[in-house]
Amino acid sequence: MNPVAVADTVSEKTRVTLYFSLSLTDGQLVDSNVGGQAAQCVPGDGNLLPAFDACLLGLQAGDKKRYVIPAADAFGLRQDANLKRVPRNKFAEDIELVPGLVVSFAAAEGGELPGVVHRLMGDMVEVDFNHPLAGRDIVFDVEIVDVVVDVVVDKEHANQTR
Repeated sequence: MNPVAVADTVSEKTRVTLYFSLSLTDGQLVDSNVGGQAAQCVPGDGNLLPAFDACLLGLQAGDKKRYVIPAADAFGLRQDANLKRVPRNKFAEDIELVPGLVVSFAAAEGGELPGVVHRLMGDMVEVDFNHPLAGRDIVFDVEIVDVVVDVVVDKEHANQTR
């Protein structure tokens, strides 16, 4: 078994075990693992948005912090260009289209693209393709449980510098 190197502070070469919650500034909870299983992440690996990575950098095991991340840095600002009009006949006849309904569309590059029915306009349906949290400041509460050197990241770094 390989020994695990404990790190003093969170950096881009560490694996962080943490509890977190995301909420809106009005207190509405969006996501949380508090009271459940701690999550792990490696800051800078692209799995977190850069603003969330930046909040973690420099923290240590035992730290509990609260950050308010501005909408532009969290999930982006709402873009009117992401409101699209789709002909009603492009939807299955058995779907009851109502504002707030999440509908899945085939993405041009493959996969699926979710959209939210914004409003009905006769034979057209306005669909909002903005992220549901776009335009909202996010409160990020985090408790760092453990910080260790991430061997996989270190090996990748070593291979890139040779």
